[in-house]
Amino acid sequence: MSETMHVSPATLRKVTAAAAVGNFVEWFDFAVYGFLATIIAGQFFSSDDPSTALLQTFAVFAVAFALRPLGGIVFGALGDRLGRKRVLSATVLMMAGATTVIGLLPTYASIGLLAPVLLTVARCVQGFSAGGEYAGACAYLMEHAPNHRRAWYGSFIPVSTFTAFACAALMAYLLDASLSPEAMSEWGWRVPFLAAAPLGLIGLYLRWRMEETPAFRLAMSEKQMHAHSPLRETLGQQKGTILRLGAFISLTALSFYMFTTYFATYLQVVGHLSRPQSLIVSTVALLFAAAACPVAGAFSDRVGRRRTIGFTCLWMILAVFPAYWLASSGDLLAAIVGVILLAVGAVLSGVVTAALLSEAFPTRTRYTASAMTYNLAYTIFGGTAPLVATWLIGQTGSSLAPAFYLVLVALLALVGGLALPETYRISLHDGPSNLPSDVLKPARVPG
Repeated sequence: MSETMHVSPATLRKVTAAAAVGNFVEWFDFAVYGFLATIIAGQFFSSDDPSTALLQTFAVFAVAFALRPLGGIVFGALGDRLGRKRVLSATVLMMAGATTVIGLLPTYASIGLLAPVLLTVARCVQGFSAGGEYAGACAYLMEHAPNHRRAWYGSFIPVSTFTAFACAALMAYLLDASLSPEAMSEWGWRVPFLAAAPLGLIGLYLRWRMEETPAFRLAMSEKQMHAHSPLRETLGQQKGTILRLGAFISLTALSFYMFTTYFATYLQVVGHLSRPQSLIVSTVALLFAAAACPVAGAFSDRVGRRRTIGFTCLWMILAVFPAYWLASSGDLLAAIVGVILLAVGAVLSGVVTAALLSEAFPTRTRYTASAMTYNLAYTIFGGTAPLVATWLIGQTGSSLAPAFYLVLVALLALVGGLALPETYRISLHDGPSNLPSDVLKPARVPG
């Protein structure tokens, strides 16, 4: 019998809270940059063309993602050797420190070109920290959860992520509503970044009090993890799974950052909504997404991972054009409906990804392999999402160009995702090679 079966409900609640709250702190810090992109463009870049300054701001957003795979490799290897708890404590401290620094940076008007250089360095530290966060938080929670409810428990990681983005959007909205444009540009934009300091201390306290996972303790007690190289073993044994899972996570990454980060800008630039209006739309949609995550988790636990993958990809392909058309209409209610269409796909892909990150890999290399897979996909498709979307609209002149891009990635995700074995009933103490034959049968794509 799996040790996970002996985790008490009280311990599960404590574990879920510690993983989710720490993850909230990480992603609140990371989200603030996206929601303040139009203001940051004017503070840290000099350009007569606002579109160019915005592209430069999103380019820095993308550069930060270049450090995520490295962070995933470093923190993943440490997590597989030293345990999940220590590494997750380090990531939240590093993220909070880098975000606080951004809130203290002088602007382009004060120090010229050094301002965007320092901004880029701070963003890279954020990216390095984020590389070890999400996959580690998922592994920590999944290794405690009962086998038949992993997606439901794991859904609280996406819940905390969407809630973090919602709170970042809400804070940006409240600052916009309560401050004059001059005050917002002069000092108001710094407030959300400086809030990272107390939030980081809370996250560190919760993380440091966590216990190590049953799966990791069992592996250590059996001396399975003392003499191995997580990175070498991962590349040697898991490369096929990394490619297939990475193909699906490409859709998770693109849909998440188009929905959470880029859409607020799209509503302003293409839909001609005011900045406060676009933030209201984003906040409503993000709160909806957070509430929908446990429902998506229960759905995936019931029908399996591959059926969830198929449904998610088909939903994205069918919903993305109505979503962008409604968002570009200039009507507030239509924009909310449009962004919620995207939110459903982002929720489904995010929840099933949280489960797959742990189910696809054995305990020995779980943190390393999942962090590497997740961060490579997010670097290529997530970090570039606002930049590519802005560039596509500029090159084609079509406000629907980002929708075509999302459809292409959804097709890639469908092929890669359905090539994965069914994993929703396995024990996390077993590798995918030990899957029972009945769950290896291909699942039909719904619809």
